[in-house]
Amino acid sequence: MINFMLKECDFDPISVAKPDMKKVAERDNGALARALTAIENEHQDVLFYREGKLLNDDETEIEIPEKTIPLIGITGTGGAGKSSLTDALVRRFLTEFENLTIGIISVDPSKIKTGGALLGDRIRMNSIDTEQVYMRSMATRASNRATSKGLLGAIELYKAAGFDLIIVETSGIGQSGTEIVEYTDIPVYVMTSEYGAATQLEKINMLDLAELVVLNKFEKKGSLDALRDIRKQMIRNLGQWHAKQEDMPVYPTIAAQFNDEGVNRLFKALIDRVNDRYDIGWETKIYTNPNPAEDIQAQAIIPGKRVRYLSEISETVRDYHEWVEEQVDVASKLDQVSGTIDQLESWNPDEKQVMEDNLSKMREHWLSMLDSLPKKILEGWNELFEKYQQEYFEVQIRDKKFKNQLYRESLSGLMIPRVALPKTKHKGEQLKFALKENLPGYFPYTAGVFPFKREGEDPTRMFAGEGTPERTNKRFHYVSEGMPAARLSTAFDSVTLYGEDPGYRPDIYGKIGNSGVSICTLDDMKKLYSGFELTSPKTSVSMTINGPAPMILAMFMNTAIDQEVERYLKENGKWEEAQKKIKKYFKERGVQQPDYTGEVPEGSDGFGLSTLGISGDQLLPEETYNKIKEDTLSVVRGTVQADILKEDQAQNTCIFSTEFALKMMGDIQTYFTEHKVRNYYSVSISGYHIAEAGANPITQAAFTLANGFTFVEYYLARGLDVDDFAHNLSFFFSNGLDPEYAVIGRVARRIWAVAMKNKYEANDRSQKLKYHIQTSGRSLHAQEIQFNDIRTTLQALLAIYDNCNSLHTNAYDEAITTPTEESVRR
Repeated sequence: MINFMLKECDFDPISVAKPDMKKVAERDNGALARALTAIENEHQDVLFYREGKLLNDDETEIEIPEKTIPLIGITGTGGAGKSSLTDALVRRFLTEFENLTIGIISVDPSKIKTGGALLGDRIRMNSIDTEQVYMRSMATRASNRATSKGLLGAIELYKAAGFDLIIVETSGIGQSGTEIVEYTDIPVYVMTSEYGAATQLEKINMLDLAELVVLNKFEKKGSLDALRDIRKQMIRNLGQWHAKQEDMPVYPTIAAQFNDEGVNRLFKALIDRVNDRYDIGWETKIYTNPNPAEDIQAQAIIPGKRVRYLSEISETVRDYHEWVEEQVDVASKLDQVSGTIDQLESWNPDEKQVMEDNLSKMREHWLSMLDSLPKKILEGWNELFEKYQQEYFEVQIRDKKFKNQLYRESLSGLMIPRVALPKTKHKGEQLKFALKENLPGYFPYTAGVFPFKREGEDPTRMFAGEGTPERTNKRFHYVSEGMPAARLSTAFDSVTLYGEDPGYRPDIYGKIGNSGVSICTLDDMKKLYSGFELTSPKTSVSMTINGPAPMILAMFMNTAIDQEVERYLKENGKWEEAQKKIKKYFKERGVQQPDYTGEVPEGSDGFGLSTLGISGDQLLPEETYNKIKEDTLSVVRGTVQADILKEDQAQNTCIFSTEFALKMMGDIQTYFTEHKVRNYYSVSISGYHIAEAGANPITQAAFTLANGFTFVEYYLARGLDVDDFAHNLSFFFSNGLDPEYAVIGRVARRIWAVAMKNKYEANDRSQKLKYHIQTSGRSLHAQEIQFNDIRTTLQALLAIYDNCNSLHTNAYDEAITTPTEESVRR
């Protein structure tokens, strides 16, 4: 199939249609593309460039408009971030100059052996999806060049098309490369700190010729030293011996970072150069900090000094286990000595005193070798053991006390303990259990983060998402019927997942409401969860959304707030007055208030639908609304997936750059921290999709924990306290029938707890890793689907035995479609 497609594409486009130069002058993309192909492929029977002129096949000169067109060249070493920088500059040009048209030519190198070229520059271009920008990728068609043979002709064609600005980006160059200077008026040289010793700067010709020098990827270690060295080299090159280093045209940037301060300063300097050379009077209002921080590395997602954080965490966990082994050995020796002393009376009463004196010194020695925590554990062991022998165990959670029954009676009449300590009296074994395993609710939380499972609420989630909000709302009420708690899990259609609105474009229209619910407005969200009290302690909502997660989360929170506004108005006798406001609001706009399509499903009271089309802040005084908002945010329960690192690694709903998406995640967590959102998880750090992409359980756990610690490091870099955000992090694992899945939760809980306590000095709550399990999707079979229930049941047992905090079991028919009504009730 691939060969067939390549054969079909293997023809000369000029043989199909020759370029129309009249349309080129009108900036017609198709005509311009054909003209560029003619120049690049040297079609002298159609169009060619010679001696600075663009000529037709009859050698008549093509007229170039009388227009001042700045010509900027961007060159630099391979991998320096030239394409990212070009994209960042284009975005600023479009923002600052509303009607500016830009032509971009990007050149990539051809390979010596095959002659092929990977035209990959455009993959970095996120800002060019507009009629104002045209981009053409070219190959050098020679192994020793940084530009294309047809580049001069292409530039002239861009001029003929009347672009307001032309940007040429070369392929990566070496120390001697200077080709860009021959083609452009304002050459910009892009480099990184990885150029070797400072003496190597003497060999870089572009440092003599470039008007602006960019030190990109400034977040990298060693960039501050590189900045100093390059500025000194520029002073020598320019002969400005008395100039200050900071006055040199060297700009540290992090081009991949949205709205980077360094790129802003570079852009302003570039506008100044354009005005000086062309005298066209461009003005920019872009903000540049008048007192820029010298260390702009602080703007990096992970500061340079913290790039070893994963190695440090590994060392911390290994050090903990080594310490445990040492302490267990000490406790074992202490136990041996204590046991010997206990036997002296019966063994040799006559020499008891002499032996006891010597052994007591030995006991004191080993006791002094025990650290405070192991000592405390051993001293309190018997008391803890006795607590778990009682009929009830009392646990305090915040201001409330809960009595938990410690025994269950079997059908045979046996009293079986829910939690059991090992009955060993050996101090070493006791300590090893306490430091490596321990009881549920005790550090390192290997057996579970809570002392007991919640009674009256199974750790299950009700999964739904298909078609319209009304259809999915009906489904939610169906699957949660008879359940003491509504734990809803929401799937969104691919249109929503990619942040698009429903539309008639074929690739969108066919996907609306397919394998997920379509949500594009606040009203959609209100309909979706109508009839569910979102602030109830027995309601929890999980949303599987990543790229547009901030927007969807905002809709959800506003839905919960507006529900409480509706409740307040009705309970305080203000609903009639509010209805008058609502009617007036829609009457003034000449539209009908939106309504719920179809009948409200059985079991739903329509709660939340009264404010369709209007927001709660339009119905209440500001002070009252803000009080309701704060109260709602403090109690609403649930999770938004929002794991952009996992999307980058295993899925593909990355609609923003990873750095920008992480910043939005950081903004959300900062908001949660400031507004005391305690019961809603701002991210579900997901290993499930990593497993579905092919990872084994060990790799899944490793990537997921690494992503979790990355979020920790980033939030700390933003200035948040670890205990202000760690409790808002949750995890999401897949499982299967591999033996490792029987302990994936135990392993993850212990690693997280040890690292959070010993590395980040977090409190008890922050040390607790809470996670959701979904049974394996890739293990479902489309043939003989009845057997899927057996696999899913075994996987669910593994998850329950591993003490997961919530569980989603796949329906047997999910190999084919989202669960049917028949399958969810099996």
